[in-house]
Amino acid sequence: MSKEKTKQLHKDVAPFAKSDLKKSVFQMLNTIPPVFILWFLAYQSLNVSVVLTIALAITAAFFVVRTFIIFHDCTHGSFFRNKKANNIVGTITGVLTLFPYEKWKREHSIHHATSSNLDKRGVGDIWVMTVEEYENASKWQRLGYRFYRNPIVLFGFGPLYLVLIAGRFNRKDARKKERMNTYLINVILLAMYSGLIALIGWQSFLLIQGTMMFTAAALGIWLFYIQHTFEDSYFEEESEWDYVKAAVEGSSYYQLPRVLQWATGNIGFHHVHHLAPRVPNYNLEMAHELTPPLHQATTITLKTSLESLRYRLYDPANKKFITFREAKQSIMNKEKLKIDLKPKRTTFD
Repeated sequence: MSKEKTKQLHKDVAPFAKSDLKKSVFQMLNTIPPVFILWFLAYQSLNVSVVLTIALAITAAFFVVRTFIIFHDCTHGSFFRNKKANNIVGTITGVLTLFPYEKWKREHSIHHATSSNLDKRGVGDIWVMTVEEYENASKWQRLGYRFYRNPIVLFGFGPLYLVLIAGRFNRKDARKKERMNTYLINVILLAMYSGLIALIGWQSFLLIQGTMMFTAAALGIWLFYIQHTFEDSYFEEESEWDYVKAAVEGSSYYQLPRVLQWATGNIGFHHVHHLAPRVPNYNLEMAHELTPPLHQATTITLKTSLESLRYRLYDPANKKFITFREAKQSIMNKEKLKIDLKPKRTTFD
């Protein structure tokens, strides 16, 4: 994409990068109160059916995902025009979603600045190895990577790691403001959770809150995974990396049924979000529809998104994700080629 087209694309999207106070407040009202209402109903249903309790907790999880989208927009400064309002609401929604606002804000900004850059992986993203890296890795490194990329680990243990470990501790290089924000959120959570456990018992608390937060975190990991892991996703080395290409070609358009699009806060329009992070979630669909070049983004549906579970390694040579089986075959072919090209010794009688 030429510089002229890049400038024009940014210009076309710019009108949508404006928050609307009424829309923001309305979204808060139709998102956050339902979390508490469904939580209360789940507790009341314990006397009726545990299955009903779990169903209500899972339903509440989708509203937690929407709450996270509000949190996410606040970290970008896109939910409100006022910086202080973003910080306050971001911290509150951080408590509700178990994420430290300042810490996540910093790491996510790094993700946006380095997404699809092969030379700057490791912060705010999912671990991706190239075929060559995997080929040169030790046995234990390969085993660790295979373990990490296993769907059971990624979507089963991943949510526990996010909420119990990653979100509770600061990075070594964290500044004072970031550290204090994490401490504040941890203290609030400790007080809230201790009070709830004392009030309803740890079994009821774990069943409701555990189910709700685990489901929400698993959904969040899935959405993040699927929006960057698809067969022809864009990845380049630093010298060739381009921000606009990383946004439009390295992020997918996850085309979901209308109810799921609403429940996930329009984050399926991830290519729009990466191109212009200041566009609030309620403007993402409009920005996509009214900007024709954005229609070129890879479109993934619920059905086709399941295929991405097969993709484990990125192949820079062929510009696509491949499976472990394909990587094994590629490595075997290389070894065979080396043997065939190796000079053969000649013997004389």
